[in-house]
Amino acid sequence: MKTDLKEKLNKISDFWHPYIIGELNENFVKLAKLKGEFVWHSHQEEDEMFAVISGTLMMDFKDRETVTTGPGEILIVPKGVEHFPWTKDGEEVHVMLIEPKSTKHTGEVISSQTVEKLDWI
Repeated sequence: MKTDLKEKLNKISDFWHPYIIGELNENFVKLAKLKGEFVWHSHQEEDEMFAVISGTLMMDFKDRETVTTGPGEILIVPKGVEHFPWTKDGEEVHVMLIEPKSTKHTGEVISSQTVEKLDWI
């Protein structure tokens, strides 16, 4: 199935809300726009992959230095690792995520940014 990422991203108006654009085996392929700060969280059962399409994603970790990921790069956060995604100076960042269908948006953390039900676009 062919998907136009720019077309799908143009349909997204909110930040930190992933939208499903496809399925791959037992995984969802998602797109999201990020801006500002998210929440500290982890995923106990799943690794999390961020593929940066545009902008620069910053990722803080409790046990290591901040990782900077730019366009054309991916960052894989291993399961169980607490992380804090953010963007610099109000920059908008576009990412693709490939995650198991069972992945909860903010792990076990519930905040005002938690998305309980993911939508298809």
